Amino acid sequence: MKTSSVAIAGTALFPQIACSGGKNKTVTALQLYSVREAMGSDPKGTLTRLAEMGYTHVEHANYVNHKFYGWTAQEFKKVLDDLGLEMPSGHTVLTMNHWDKQQNDFTDEWKRLVDDAAYMGQEYVVSPWMDARMYQTYDNLIRFMEIFNTCGELCKKSGMRFGYHNHDFEFSETLNGETVFDLIMKNTDADKVVMQLDMGNMYMAGALAKDVLGKFPGRYDNIHVKDMVARDDGQGYESTVLGNGVVGAREVTDMAKKMGTQLFVIEQEAYQGKDPMDCMKENLAVMKAWGY
Repeated sequence: MKTSSVAIAGTALFPQIACSGGKNKTVTALQLYSVREAMGSDPKGTLTRLAEMGYTHVEHANYVNHKFYGWTAQEFKKVLDDLGLEMPSGHTVLTMNHWDKQQNDFTDEWKRLVDDAAYMGQEYVVSPWMDARMYQTYDNLIRFMEIFNTCGELCKKSGMRFGYHNHDFEFSETLNGETVFDLIMKNTDADKVVMQLDMGNMYMAGALAKDVLGKFPGRYDNIHVKDMVARDDGQGYESTVLGNGVVGAREVTDMAKKMGTQLFVIEQEAYQGKDPMDCMKENLAVMKAWGY
């Protein structure tokens, strides 16, 4: 039943996909954190260059003081519209401070974020982090998962879905004998909370995306496509251009597509001496060569 709910919700959120090819139609976007310095110094110019490269969809990572990269929602939407860019997803951390215990409701600040996301035409509101206090104990995590579900209900009222984006600690930290990731998946409702699986971040904890995809099918209609390479200093891994690393990014991406994923978000945070914008051009070419 949960899987069916996800399928129905996915059709509602991506009507253009449903009408133009069904489940095999996909959208490729870029997480703008990949070009964070350029977005900080010249957001308009950066977005223009990305559009000229061939990007048609982006995912934001900067909503501060009710503004996206310094623009109001109305201003930012016009910038994107003028460039032919759409923004189906966005990252803003949901913290404990966004929940008013006395009112048993979200704060006006968080509600404003959801309203602005809806105005921008987002299908997903994604929280990309959890403060360690949220999973300090089993009870803390379970309580916060109730807030996740409630946020899913809030977003649903505006035609969106709430999502969570993993890093590595979700696979290395355990509570009551289960990983934080498994507890998130088991204590959130599939029709309310999407897991935006980051195939690269989890690799740093020794977890393989292909194994996790099969464990919780139907929960990943929005994922991050990321490849990883060993760091020069020997201290773990860092992201790299797609296809150049050890994650098996194409295999995982193809597997996700077969399992119903529709939104594929490119993300790269380290560049091995290359210009980040050049890397984004390469990443898009790779995704196109893979058929996305």
